[in-house]
Amino acid sequence: MTANDNPAAPQVDAEHFTRAVTALGEKRAVVAKQAIFNAQGIKIVEKGTAINASLYERLNAHKLPEPLEDALSTEGIVTGRSLRLDMELVLENEPFYARMTTTPTERAKRLDVIEKLPLPDAMAFQLTLARDLQPSVYRHSLRAMWTMAWLASHPLGKRFELSEAAAVGLLHDIGMLHLDPALLDPTAELTRGQRRQLYSHPIISMMLIERHHAYPKEVVQAVLEHHECLNASGYPRNLSGNQISPLGRCMSVVEVVTAMIGSKRDGGELRLAVLLRMNMHRYDPALIARIMGLLHPELDPGSEAVELIEAPAQRLIEVDEVVAGWPRDFSVLSELTPERQAGLTVVSEQMSQLRRTLAEAGLAPAQLEQLGDGANDPMLARELSLLAKEAAWQLRTLARQARRRWRAGAQGSYPTELQAWMDRCDSLAQSLLGAATAEHDD
Repeated sequence: MTANDNPAAPQVDAEHFTRAVTALGEKRAVVAKQAIFNAQGIKIVEKGTAINASLYERLNAHKLPEPLEDALSTEGIVTGRSLRLDMELVLENEPFYARMTTTPTERAKRLDVIEKLPLPDAMAFQLTLARDLQPSVYRHSLRAMWTMAWLASHPLGKRFELSEAAAVGLLHDIGMLHLDPALLDPTAELTRGQRRQLYSHPIISMMLIERHHAYPKEVVQAVLEHHECLNASGYPRNLSGNQISPLGRCMSVVEVVTAMIGSKRDGGELRLAVLLRMNMHRYDPALIARIMGLLHPELDPGSEAVELIEAPAQRLIEVDEVVAGWPRDFSVLSELTPERQAGLTVVSEQMSQLRRTLAEAGLAPAQLEQLGDGANDPMLARELSLLAKEAAWQLRTLARQARRRWRAGAQGSYPTELQAWMDRCDSLAQSLLGAATAEHDD
């Protein structure tokens, strides 16, 4: 897998990474291990110079022919040994991840694999930056690394298979360090430009990893695919089914796991169980079954922290009504091109799948009327509240996908029927999810 096999390489503004590097220099010693030249061959930083905030303007004013991280070293850099120690802390404090090993021998084997992962200097530098400046990215990467190694484990599994899987988990979000840090704020309302950046980060991560030639092509490909979904609702290439590699399938579901377990969101294992139930069409069912086998939401104190919503069963019925209102007769839409019709057909198929998912989860309107809102069953009330929020999130995602596939452009508009439907989706999501409307990453 190479950059030439993928969508056009995104244009990354070096400002964000340069600012992060100079901020790191304020916390620990960062030094130019070689002279830094600009694209015209003019030396702008001498070898041995300490890199800190005072150099930000100079570095940011020049286009560099080589990645900045190649020229830098720092004290206390991330190593295989430090990764192992940090992972051991996670296992001591987070029971869910500790359950992924049943014997000390199995645990030691996976930790040995982690300690021996290939870490080129530039990659270790970026992980150090994440650990010190963006700890949420670093913690997420540790959990993803461990979960990927667990999913790759089987009786006949070879050490290199665990190593490949762990590398995907550790490095899949390395591209986020080169983008606007606002993208890491789960409560932020993103602009259209910021959302484009978000959709590009798998490509950036892939490019950063690929250039070191330290990782197999399977690792590079899975990093690119870590937000792809079986039903073609993912990004950046809208792949489906067997178009996604085995490691890519694993990483896409691991994204859900690590977003829910160990994050600051409430709900923990109950929330994850709901998400998996509602996303059987998006992720590999065999992988979901393995993860569900680890979950004990009734024993997880985080389940009690789930915020209840009023009349959750009624809100789920409202979701079904909005899904039913999708304008399936595309012939009535103005300015319909073959490309737009093809894109909306994909959305229509996913809309039907959402309705099937709701029915299979026992959430069809007739079933909900019999079930009630769980007034006398606190766990049911929490579960229904989470299911309503997840259904609203999926509906909002479909509305965003409809916007992307219509490709109206910055100054464009949408047909009246389509705009009205998208407005209904946004209104429902706003009322259920709040201002941020973000229950997990899209």
